[in-house]
Amino acid sequence: MATYTSYDVVGAKESVADIITDISPTDTPAFTLFKTEKISARIHSWLEDDLASAGVNAAVEGANFSAGSLNQATTRTNNTQILTKTFAVTATQDTVATYGRAKETAYQLGKALKEIKRDLELAIVGVDQAAVTGSASAARKFASMSQQISTSVDAGGNSTDPLTEAKILTLGQTLYTAGSEPSVLMIKPADSTIVAGFAASSNRQRDLAEATTLVNVIDVLVTPFGQYRTVLNRHQLSTHAFLIDPAMFKTLVLRPFFRVKNATVGDAETHSVVGEYSLKHMNFADSGMITGLS
Repeated sequence: MATYTSYDVVGAKESVADIITDISPTDTPAFTLFKTEKISARIHSWLEDDLASAGVNAAVEGANFSAGSLNQATTRTNNTQILTKTFAVTATQDTVATYGRAKETAYQLGKALKEIKRDLELAIVGVDQAAVTGSASAARKFASMSQQISTSVDAGGNSTDPLTEAKILTLGQTLYTAGSEPSVLMIKPADSTIVAGFAASSNRQRDLAEATTLVNVIDVLVTPFGQYRTVLNRHQLSTHAFLIDPAMFKTLVLRPFFRVKNATVGDAETHSVVGEYSLKHMNFADSGMITGLS
């Protein structure tokens, strides 16, 4: 007598989990740290100024006053950049039953919104991008964060130099002398292990007491020139580490992200997510960066 097994059955129901697993990172540290500012044109300008250097100031009694030279403010500008994500879904696909989502259009719209936010983060901190004016046939781009920071320390002149505490201190001292007050050290994930290793340097100890948890991370780096909170950024330039004051940066918004339902073509609907943004560093000498990292 033949035994009827599951290998023989016809019409067995599929076993499919009604959930879609996606571990793609959606965090956008720079965009989250910076406040937004509404603008009204595709080119935005602002002014920055500085004081004259301190000097010996002693006047002869009874002498006439003599006017010194005056510094002029510097005009800075940046363009807006249009970001888009487009997808098309057929009427059939939006109607059939699917696992892990109620309606395909809503699911794809949610993905597009997350993806375009990551694209904006990349434009801010993940590329060394100069401003591009653009034209009727060429896309305009805004100057990235690295293009709006004038204070930098080179890691060593070649592409194999790691991040060091000495370089962070050198940059911190330069910024402190200039009057800047950076509070965030933004680094790529690989550099976080280097920063964690600072605690292992000679004459430094960690008081673990009776704790049963081993902590090997430095959330705040306390230096002679200020306290710097470490922030990991998956999207930033791998060759850079940024020492910044987030209060001095603004994400400029001409058009916040919104959905456009395009004309229906055939039996499918096309949707686009569109936004127009830029970046402003209120004073280029304020924050700093370490370049040439491995």
